[in-house]
Amino acid sequence: MEKEPINVTNEETVDALRKSTQHIDDISFKKILTLEGIVTIVYSASLVEKMVLQTMVYIPLANYIHQIHQVSETLDLTNFEDIIAKLNAGQTLLYFHDTNKLLVIDTDSAPKRAITIAERESTMLGPQDAFTESLETNISLIRRRIRSPKLKNEDCVVGTDASTKISIMYMEDTVNQEYLENIRKRIEKINYPILTDISVLKHLIVDNPLSPFPLYYMSVRPDIISQYLIDGRIIVLMDNSQAALVCPTSFFEMFISIEDYYNHWTIATLLRTLRFFGFFLTITITPLYISALTFHPEILPSDLLQNLQESRSKVPFPPLFEVIFIELIIEILREAGSRMPTKIGQTIGIVGGIVIGTAAVEAGLISNILIVLVSTSALLSFLPPFILMSNTSRIIRYIFILSAGLFGLLGQVLAFVWLMIHLEQVKSLGAPFNSIVPRKFTDLFDSLIRLPTALLIAKKGISKSQKK
Repeated sequence: MEKEPINVTNEETVDALRKSTQHIDDISFKKILTLEGIVTIVYSASLVEKMVLQTMVYIPLANYIHQIHQVSETLDLTNFEDIIAKLNAGQTLLYFHDTNKLLVIDTDSAPKRAITIAERESTMLGPQDAFTESLETNISLIRRRIRSPKLKNEDCVVGTDASTKISIMYMEDTVNQEYLENIRKRIEKINYPILTDISVLKHLIVDNPLSPFPLYYMSVRPDIISQYLIDGRIIVLMDNSQAALVCPTSFFEMFISIEDYYNHWTIATLLRTLRFFGFFLTITITPLYISALTFHPEILPSDLLQNLQESRSKVPFPPLFEVIFIELIIEILREAGSRMPTKIGQTIGIVGGIVIGTAAVEAGLISNILIVLVSTSALLSFLPPFILMSNTSRIIRYIFILSAGLFGLLGQVLAFVWLMIHLEQVKSLGAPFNSIVPRKFTDLFDSLIRLPTALLIAKKGISKSQKK
């Protein structure tokens, strides 16, 4: 049932505002006398700086009151919810008692973080600026790079209890209209009290919420986002969130770094190959150790098998429990290090790994060869430039470990088949997340092998761009 609009007039307007803002101590009400009679000024002291209020409100009201009417917007007195929303957004309300007129001026000057370097996605080459938590700042960083009237942005508000502003950006002559309509409908259907970060929005509009894979790419770098826009993708930005969402995304793009386009194409190809195969190595190294020692010792050379047996001579646990034990230790060190101050966290990670690893080997809890394999696997998991893919590899690795412990190489093969089937089934904004056959022939130019920049003009197949 729709709420009845509140109809307030004259002094009732100010009284209704006071009633709605009870126990909100940073809301200020001030009356001043002007050439047009008494005016009540209502604003939030925590969202409006005094200098901005003085320049945009007090001085014009006292000397140039006609300017107030030129820069302000007239509000509907019956739409009281909109009035309160404007006030909570840092805008200043001006109520003219004699004419029963309510104006609003945009005076939002809440503290904002300055533009800094991209610490989360740092590169040696290319621009170093990164998004901030200000939606307007992030949009401006993109428009500085794409100075085109074709770049559109649609704003809307999400959140049933705490309204959060988001913006959908796309190139009008390039974007696929089916994808655009799809993302609009998904955002309209969101029924959630508060969205504290764009990651929450991602979980609410994802195609397969049970999939461990991040089905949308996220980045804090304006140069990456600008490139995806030109390719025909849809970008979603959120106020109070630093990252931007790229829709749709493919599995292989999770291993592409923007620095690949700044490096020589041969170096970029080498790094992409390392990241891509590193993902599969990190989920198979320790499971292969379990399979070989538990079910298939014949697959190992005799010298290596002898070394492994000597290394495990004092270990009382089967390989499955040995691997799970050391993997959990690595997870504990990683989690503890991330929760501590930077310098202490780095020390905990390095010293803790050395001390615990050495002590565990000397105590006969694990073999020294397993330490090497687990450390290598942990390093390989950090190769993808997208941190969420690192988390995904950790989850999938446990599936492979359990499969290897139960069925050996057969279990690993079954786990790999499941992984391939799952990648073929999941979608990103309705588009297949993974495809063995390239969607377009030109996709091969910018895949595992990155050809010279002059050949990378065509749009990607996943974007289904209107332009070719």
